[in-house]
Amino acid sequence: MTSASSPVLQRSSAFSQFILAPNPGPMSLDGTNSYVISAPDAGASVVVDPGPADEGHLRRLAAVGGVELILVTHRHADHTAGSVRLRELTGAPVRAADPRYCHGGEPLRDGEIIEAAGISLQVVATPGHTSDSVCFHLPGDGPHGTVLTGDTILGRGTTVLDYPDGALGDYLTSLDRLEALGGAAVLPAHGPVLPSLEAVTGAYRAHRLERLAQIRAALTGLGPDASVPAVTDAVYADVDPSVRRAAEMSVAAQLDYLRGRSGA
Repeated sequence: MTSASSPVLQRSSAFSQFILAPNPGPMSLDGTNSYVISAPDAGASVVVDPGPADEGHLRRLAAVGGVELILVTHRHADHTAGSVRLRELTGAPVRAADPRYCHGGEPLRDGEIIEAAGISLQVVATPGHTSDSVCFHLPGDGPHGTVLTGDTILGRGTTVLDYPDGALGDYLTSLDRLEALGGAAVLPAHGPVLPSLEAVTGAYRAHRLERLAQIRAALTGLGPDASVPAVTDAVYADVDPSVRRAAEMSVAAQLDYLRGRSGA
């Protein structure tokens, strides 16, 4: 189960399929995985992360039929830009944690249970990538359940913290929340499906702690007040120019975390 470049529905779990949006890039990987969630023979569906405002992509999502609800994992345009148009095509309300991205629906609440399209999913607040990031836990989807992780966990690589809206302390807490869900399969908004949430959260945490150690070491040489660009040069020496801004945001988030904990 991978996000191969294809504009057709691809099966990702017992209750989910996805259509890959035509928006590949350094930050979106192969593109946005727009998920269609439904119990077998339900006759209705839920779309998660409509993706960009690409008319062909949105019409393919609408064509699955019976779309009764549209959910978004967070505010970024590669997840939300098509929401209003998909609502026009289907009549379904759009719900998000941030009221600004709701259209005809109420804001999502942490812990809320949503019953739709023959399935039950729970909203899990997971701030860190952005302050409004949420995941959706489908405990009945397969032997260990699934979690739609948006950009909180990716199918390949690691997540950028959109500092200052995203914060490392929040993100580490969110990893703890997700790890507690055990061996659920990961349905990310970018990249391939992963088999175990518990395993990937452990790897993500180890990566963050390793980066923090590297930044502490850089500050030892550069001084405690070193700038974000200077620390980025030291820690991300070989970063591709196309993702330099993302690296600087991650460094800024980590410096904020370290300086806040030290009281500096």
